[in-house]
Amino acid sequence: MSRYRLKIEYDGTRFVGWQRQSNGLAVQQVIEDALERVDGRPAHIRGAGRTDTGVHATAQVAHVDLRKEWRGDRLCDAVNAHMRPHAVAVISAEIASDEFDARFSATRRHYLYRIINRRAPLTIDRDRAWLVKRHIETGAMHEAAQSLLGHHDFSTFRDSDCQANSPLRTLDRLDVSRVGEEVHIYASARSFLHHQVRSMVGSLEHVGSGLWTPRDLRNAFEARDRQRCGMVAPAAGLYLVGVDY
Repeated sequence: MSRYRLKIEYDGTRFVGWQRQSNGLAVQQVIEDALERVDGRPAHIRGAGRTDTGVHATAQVAHVDLRKEWRGDRLCDAVNAHMRPHAVAVISAEIASDEFDARFSATRRHYLYRIINRRAPLTIDRDRAWLVKRHIETGAMHEAAQSLLGHHDFSTFRDSDCQANSPLRTLDRLDVSRVGEEVHIYASARSFLHHQVRSMVGSLEHVGSGLWTPRDLRNAFEARDRQRCGMVAPAAGLYLVGVDY
């Protein structure tokens, strides 16, 4: 048996998320089904991040143990051939140590949230970004975001169904910038609570649009009360863009 580290890209629009579920097709299922056909036996993969329904990834990482030994590029080609026409691709594959675990060996995860700030409806980026029609000030959003950095109780931005043992997390990065009509929010941490990034983005949008001041966001955060959270940003704008080990 050999352990492989896979880098995976997918459009999450038509999936119920990364993890296998009984209510629809998951990214994990598509990859495992392809690996079974390639390796000749049932395969189980573990991913670095359990992305939700509609969330995308450009750099998801997973590991899998296979009976056969493969050259990385040939394994990618074989698996990708069996995943058509699904919007999932294995970008790279390499041998990993037996101790490597895509989820538990990760030291930091990086997410990008894309907002398109214009009045016209989305066409090419439909289901791949959040359309916000009212003008938003990214400077105010970035200023407010910095107050969330560090080790805190993130209960305000924690989904009511979150299964984490504790609401305490350490947020290493939360940057907001504008690139033309796009607003990019980058978030980095060792781990996140369920819906934490989308909850923070929705509250930051309130600041950018003038509905909240940076102090309002700080007060909501310090209340440690889910009811004080702004809206939860749509899943379509969220991307898992990197995992550190």
